Amino acid sequence: MNKKIFIHVDMNAFFASIEQRDFPELLGMPIAVTNGDHGSCIITSSYEARAFGIKTGMRLREGKKICPHLIQRPSRPNVYANTSANIMNILQTITPDIQIYSVDEAFLEVTNCMRIYKDINTIVYKIKDLIYSSENLKCSVGVSYSKSLAKFASKLNKPDGFTFITRKNYHQYLDNAPINKLCGVSKGITRFLNIHGVYKCSDMKNIPISILSNRFGNIGRKIWLMATGNDFEGLTLDPTHPKSLGHGKVLMPNTKDRYLIKKIFLKMSVKLSRRLRNSGYESNKFLVNIKIKAGWVQKKIKLEYPTCDQFVIYSFCELYLDMFDKNVGIYQVQVTAVNPLQKNIQTDLFDPQTEQCNYMSVVDSINQRFGQDIVRPARLKSDINDSPDVIAPAWRPKGYRKSV
Repeated sequence: MNKKIFIHVDMNAFFASIEQRDFPELLGMPIAVTNGDHGSCIITSSYEARAFGIKTGMRLREGKKICPHLIQRPSRPNVYANTSANIMNILQTITPDIQIYSVDEAFLEVTNCMRIYKDINTIVYKIKDLIYSSENLKCSVGVSYSKSLAKFASKLNKPDGFTFITRKNYHQYLDNAPINKLCGVSKGITRFLNIHGVYKCSDMKNIPISILSNRFGNIGRKIWLMATGNDFEGLTLDPTHPKSLGHGKVLMPNTKDRYLIKKIFLKMSVKLSRRLRNSGYESNKFLVNIKIKAGWVQKKIKLEYPTCDQFVIYSFCELYLDMFDKNVGIYQVQVTAVNPLQKNIQTDLFDPQTEQCNYMSVVDSINQRFGQDIVRPARLKSDINDSPDVIAPAWRPKGYRKSV
């Protein structure tokens, strides 16, 4: 029998709660966080706003129709990232066995800690107390014998709740739960399961696991195991070496302003360049992706020398963009370094980029001391409000994923 114990910590309305914490006049008010002052899509909202039906992904104008006194707040990704890093450091004082799942979620395995804490309630309330005393934020906690059930449990009593699902009581929580409440069950998978007579988790036992595994592979197999309370996946550690590093931006639909698109490509090139340098990587293989109405089109770039120079990266983005008809609307852009290499493993005596690398090192030092983007290309002088940073889903507080 599986005797492992997992805890899932889920911060409550994380971005919105930070806004209410830092601006007390917003406490008890319905607020919606958007990507910058001009953001039109709601990233998250406070529980007061959710009571009116405000949901993540809803357009701001739609939100104000159902909640006229909804307060818009521009996101502050660096504040959120720093707060998350503090919380993850707190969780690592509970156990070293931790998987950071996103900026506001983490899994802890406390199997090996039970001799210290004796009781699971002691651990849970210690977590809650430490986070609240340090960051003045509340969280919901789920505990179970599997990661998937711990995550499921943390959603049951929000906000600020605590649910413990055991091998003895999991039927009580799981059997009548709609199948789409499980992590990873998309609308497409839900439709497929409904066709096979699966509407709630207890229905899953009526179909063989092969139906899902044949259609969806390992994901289908995992969903079947989750629904039957038999998913025993352990913690997943982040890889130490990246397969790729990239940055992208969603544009207003059908954007044809080439100056604006080049400006965004420059911003993405600067961010990718800085991220490569900060992580100690460079690359000679890049992908430039542009999304038009018909879908994604891609250009592969291979350089003679590996680089982390923002102007080299931008130069081939600009060349590729110039190949497009100016009447073709663009919806999204992205630039990616593929299979990045550790920097300075072997120094090339004839490397033509030595002087430029020294220049970028000085710029990085200035920005690290006085604030990110204090020194930046002149074209990006007014870029802060036009193209605000966002936290990527893969963000982590350390390593090459530490980027906004």
